[in-house]
Amino acid sequence: MRLSDALGWDLDIDRYLNPFLPPPPWKYLPYSVSWWFGYRKTPPRGLGNILLGFWSCIGIFCGILAIEGVSRHVKLFQDHGAPIIIASFGAAAVLQFCAIESPLAQPRSAILGQLIAAVIGVGIAKLFALNSDAENLRWIAGALACAVTTVVMLLTKTVHPPAGSTALLAAVDEDALALGWLLVPIMMLGCALMLGVALIVNNIQRRFPSFWWTPEDLSRPKLADIEKTESKYEPSLGGSSAATEMPEVQLIIRRGQVIAPEGFYLTDEERQYLESLGNRI
Repeated sequence: MRLSDALGWDLDIDRYLNPFLPPPPWKYLPYSVSWWFGYRKTPPRGLGNILLGFWSCIGIFCGILAIEGVSRHVKLFQDHGAPIIIASFGAAAVLQFCAIESPLAQPRSAILGQLIAAVIGVGIAKLFALNSDAENLRWIAGALACAVTTVVMLLTKTVHPPAGSTALLAAVDEDALALGWLLVPIMMLGCALMLGVALIVNNIQRRFPSFWWTPEDLSRPKLADIEKTESKYEPSLGGSSAATEMPEVQLIIRRGQVIAPEGFYLTDEERQYLESLGNRI
């Protein structure tokens, strides 16, 4: 047993949230629609680094251009002297158009991570501004904002490295400080625009996202499947109880569905392969 398990130092937020979340609806939509939301019936083909570089270049260019173009025409932003783009979107673009299979680039992290960073960064900046010597303490505010943001992202499974830059800028950058809470909608608009471009560009020859909330299966197994699984682990009369101490891991594969037991992680490639086998049953 790990020391963290013995002391209860491990928090899995999905253990409490996932039972209340519905499974993704993509397989119930027309395939021509769900395709652009990352749903595939068969695993996508791999691309060489030349094509990867090509689509990364197109995606980053279009993503950054979309944010800058829209921001220039939002009157509220311009009235408050907002920059046409926040610098952390540069790093976010590299993740969302080049390293698109990374968990750090998926929508949960890309959007919620930036939201957490903007709220915490601005909040800490506002608290430090209450001090008469806030100007000389700004360097501490920046370090604290980045550190707290990282911890919150880790606990909520929304780690997104560019969000660390967002929190830091919110606490130390002159332009960001002048924006105050307006930085939050600015970041959210930019995240939405970049995600929209990513869904188009990254799904032409690749697949994005790999998952929206979690790579785990959110579908609820039928009662018959649960009873079948439980009966398999019941010891026979007079038999050894060792089977209940170390039960076998059982995967349930149906057409278009793979159900894994709680705590058993499947990579995206493994799940796609098993789903392809299920479609042949």
